[in-house]
Amino acid sequence: MTVAGAWNVENLFRPDGDFGPRDADTYQAKIQGLADIISRADADVLAVEEVGDPTALDDVAALLEGEWRTVTSAIFEPAHPIRVGFLSRLPFEVIADVATFPMLVQPVQADDTGATIQKMGRGALAVRIREDSGRDLVMAACHLKSKLLSFPGPGGTSRFAPHDEGERARVAGYALDRRTAEAVTVRALADDLLAGDGTTRQVMVVGDLNDEPQAATTQILLGPPGSELGTPGADRPDTGDAARLWNLAPRLPEEERYSRIYHGRRELIDHLLVSQALLGRTAEVHTLHPGTLPSITDDPAARRNAPASDHALIYTRLSN
Repeated sequence: MTVAGAWNVENLFRPDGDFGPRDADTYQAKIQGLADIISRADADVLAVEEVGDPTALDDVAALLEGEWRTVTSAIFEPAHPIRVGFLSRLPFEVIADVATFPMLVQPVQADDTGATIQKMGRGALAVRIREDSGRDLVMAACHLKSKLLSFPGPGGTSRFAPHDEGERARVAGYALDRRTAEAVTVRALADDLLAGDGTTRQVMVVGDLNDEPQAATTQILLGPPGSELGTPGADRPDTGDAARLWNLAPRLPEEERYSRIYHGRRELIDHLLVSQALLGRTAEVHTLHPGTLPSITDDPAARRNAPASDHALIYTRLSN
């Protein structure tokens, strides 16, 4: 059995920098909290998001039992250098590290100055993993543009409250355009990984999509519609199966069907999407977090010294 999942580890930086915990003791508490949850999940391979310092991910790996391997994407935004990666006790090889929007997707507006971007803020990273059974499992990790908005402040600083509703609406629109283009980019990567053979290729696209299962951006990643879990077509083969990804959210126990709490409201924004070849292996799906998840606000800096993460780890047990 292979346990595979995804976790936004929330601003994983070593202390004393611009983003990490302010002292060594707080940092040690954070990485120990992360390691404890990973051990409780009995994870074999985990896609991780918000890795600010790759050496901090190595620090987490050092607290886990056995030999673990780590890798992070080479692509990230310099202003806030968080990236995706993998933490695995199974051998793997990197097969893709992409960020540029597909050819026909035009650059999107990023702010009020009219500046545009034509690549994801955080690259999507894909690896091929060799399971203990000898089978190959392909996983792609992604972290789409956040719904938490920041606005330009004086001297290059950021603020988390808009001047007025017009500014809030514009910046939310820019973020949505970016998240949409990023979803299209990750779907293009999924097309490459599936190669029109999802009925036999074991492919997972996982990570923090920053939107819930029915959101348009999340739906883009699924590919051909018509056989979603929980619908009448779920058990009927069709021509879309070779290109389709299935969101495992419906297989979560109802009481676990959230991965973050925002202003007191539970949200499921972290997802596991699998090809048809994996559907029969993924009956058990769970989220896991330390006790009660915190309710976050619109100021991410408020949790700089917080332990563990503000997201739940989401994972599935793949039967042999």
